[in-house]
Amino acid sequence: MAESLLAILLVTSSAKGPNVVYRWPPSVENTRPRLSRPRPPVDGLELDNPWRASHCSDSLNDLAETHMEGFADDIDDYAWRRPTESRDGSMSFSRSAIPASDRDSPCNEERREIDPIANEYQSLFDYTAQFLAGMLCPQGHLCHQKFELVIDNLVFAGHPVCAEPDGMWRFKPEKYKPGSRGRGSRHRESNLADKDSSEVSLGGDTHTTATSKSSWLHMFHLVLVFDLPDPSSSASGNVARYFDTIYEQIAFTVTAVLFQEQVLSNFVELECDAIGLLETEYMIKGEPFSDFASQAQRVSSIATAMKYLYDAIKSSSMAHITLNDLPLELQLPPYLDHLLHSEEESELEFVGRLENQTDSQLWGRELSFGWRLPALVPWKSLLLLDADQELDPYANLRGSHVHAEERSLAEGLIKFLETASVTLSLADMASLLDWDLHSQVYPTVRWLVHHRRAKIVDTVHNGLKTIFSIAPKLDKPLTTLTAEFKRDFPQSSISPLPTLMATISDSNSKQADNHFFATVVQSKDLISLYHEVVLWMLKRDLLITLHLHVRVVTTTELKVHVRQTHERKLERRASYHLHGRRRSSRKGDHGVGDAHEHPRVNTPWLSLSPKAAKRYPRRSIDSGQSKPNDVSGSILLEDAEDVFDEISEEDSGEENVGWGSSEDTLEPSMISDPGTASPLERKWLAAMSEGKDEYIARRFALINQYFDGKRTDDEILYRAEISRKQLREVLHHYEEYLQTFLHPA
Repeated sequence: MAESLLAILLVTSSAKGPNVVYRWPPSVENTRPRLSRPRPPVDGLELDNPWRASHCSDSLNDLAETHMEGFADDIDDYAWRRPTESRDGSMSFSRSAIPASDRDSPCNEERREIDPIANEYQSLFDYTAQFLAGMLCPQGHLCHQKFELVIDNLVFAGHPVCAEPDGMWRFKPEKYKPGSRGRGSRHRESNLADKDSSEVSLGGDTHTTATSKSSWLHMFHLVLVFDLPDPSSSASGNVARYFDTIYEQIAFTVTAVLFQEQVLSNFVELECDAIGLLETEYMIKGEPFSDFASQAQRVSSIATAMKYLYDAIKSSSMAHITLNDLPLELQLPPYLDHLLHSEEESELEFVGRLENQTDSQLWGRELSFGWRLPALVPWKSLLLLDADQELDPYANLRGSHVHAEERSLAEGLIKFLETASVTLSLADMASLLDWDLHSQVYPTVRWLVHHRRAKIVDTVHNGLKTIFSIAPKLDKPLTTLTAEFKRDFPQSSISPLPTLMATISDSNSKQADNHFFATVVQSKDLISLYHEVVLWMLKRDLLITLHLHVRVVTTTELKVHVRQTHERKLERRASYHLHGRRRSSRKGDHGVGDAHEHPRVNTPWLSLSPKAAKRYPRRSIDSGQSKPNDVSGSILLEDAEDVFDEISEEDSGEENVGWGSSEDTLEPSMISDPGTASPLERKWLAAMSEGKDEYIARRFALINQYFDGKRTDDEILYRAEISRKQLREVLHHYEEYLQTFLHPA
């Protein structure tokens, strides 16, 4: 995490000059030297030269001897070296707690040059600490805004703040400009006080806000030092985005709190005085800088916060720091460092990607970048993580400091934490708590995930009939995980972790009875115990839930059946057109009375359509069968007209089906998205339901839109509002047309 972070510095400026008050870690690792041009090959054969490469075997020894003579002297010209700042005897090394006589003494300056202990205090990144402090203390008009400085291969990022020209520390009023746009409209320097102090209002009078008089502190700057990443190692713009994220999440936030406390109680100056006095004492005693850096954490909360912050960033964990009795929780996105690597260098992440912009908006701006969170959807579940005993949320919510008006909210949150379970989806939790999913459940989930109190997981079956697979990468060595698992689950009924993982992995090759209960638990008495095992493994990202996905396949037999049905309709249409022309011809020759020549006049020769069949008995009753020949003749003509109308309607619906197109083949194919199926694909889907029970056909027509291979079974159940049993019933009746497979969500 934050692999490029080298150190955290606290720099101050006073009338005596700039000064690096404290830094962590004590021994800063120097960065690797960059090359100003390509380094030549060590053998000096210049094989990139075509002529020398072709004659390499003829005069190998002569070439080697000739080029190696001056190679040792010239190789240093290729290696980039940082110019070491030369110390000027007239330039004093100012420390606020060191007397001026000691700073300006030539003997003291000479001692610094030869004393390695003194050099530990005064040298940083092969520069003098004073030189760096001068570079990191900008002029007043450059304060209260983002600071970024690149020196050779080092990047210094922070947010310097300073006192007013009269020496008073005041909150800066926000300079609001209506209609301002662009990057300059952020006004981070004016938002500093507004973000962390309630005493500042838009356009407020600076003289009405809290102020403090500093005796010597003019400016302070919390600086994060990074090794400049290679721009060619990542996509364009990722390096700038990388530093912007660290600035917003760490540098700006910590500086805002320090600035607030300096304005209210002169906190930063008092801390710097304590650190300066201790440093002077350790320098006089000749103690190593590492001893001073460790002891400083006992006298200064800023020094302690800098250490905890550095360690948390490097270990990708939450930093719990305290500044003047104000607790802070700081962190960086867990996958921030992936911005500095190309996609080929990063492992394949097929789990937990935000698929669309809607998912990103549900998580919010802070969690949509660098977190790789799964989609925040109703069919997911919430897994509560092990909380720090010192930061027990239940104790904080039940504390006496909770106001009366906030008591109901606290009780609701406690009830939410007690209800949360991996066997309940977020939609189920909202229903049980009678909460609104989007306005109450989702914000609570976002807060818990952001503060690493919980994580989004797939819902686990109550009876552990969930199919799991082993994660492709483990965060800890298997030996360490095995020891922890044996410590937490010493029961003889539970297999060792390697055996358990092997059993789960082997179950993925089975076609049936491959869920966790059938392969591992195998006894209802052990379900509660193995629930804890599953939670333990999910918290350590050892398990991946496999979901059922469904796709629709059109077989050759189905396509042949649909095509034959279409051809029969064509033949029927041709037959009706032929009979229609014959009837028109007879009508012109003999008229309707031609019907008297037929002895069976009560039954028309042409099959009645549904419309004509309804009219035939009604007209027979009305006429009292008084004129059968005339009635039958009129019905015959009207029935033919109805048949022609029906055929015309069928023809109009068949025009845009796509018969004869490239899609109309007899080869088996797959309907990629049944929800947006083409007219021909809809005919195939309708033909699949022929001969099925009506309620099964209706359910299939309802849910086949989700059979695109992307929707999980949990999503299908939620969106279609059906039970798992009803889904299995559809899958059974349409088995020949469905392709099912297991895949992570």
